[in-house]
Amino acid sequence: MALATLGAVVLDCPAPAALADFYAGLLGGEIERGGDDWVQLTGVGGTVVAFQAAPGHVPPQWPAPDGSQQLHLDLVVPDLDAAEKEVLALGATVLDAADRERSFRVYADPAGHPFCLCLN
Repeated sequence: MALATLGAVVLDCPAPAALADFYAGLLGGEIERGGDDWVQLTGVGGTVVAFQAAPGHVPPQWPAPDGSQQLHLDLVVPDLDAAEKEVLALGATVLDAADRERSFRVYADPAGHPFCLCLN
């Protein structure tokens, strides 16, 4: 028997509205603004993705030989090349996409959080 259910995945960031716009462009869904320090994206596969203001936010380092990325999102797509073009247009940066034969590529969102595009 489960003790809890997942309410949301929350990403700290310097600009919640801007990061919500990025992920809405990537995942779809509806943006719900809860003020300047909290914005959430609903209607994305049943899990809320929220963005919380974090003054002094320092993005995770990837790869980090002396640390951890803490968390990343795996986002499944039918075409890696097409999805890469779109996420870069939305403002993502490439972290590791040189191996074009692999079934995934690693990017960072505009606040520096790593995420993977994974081939369906």
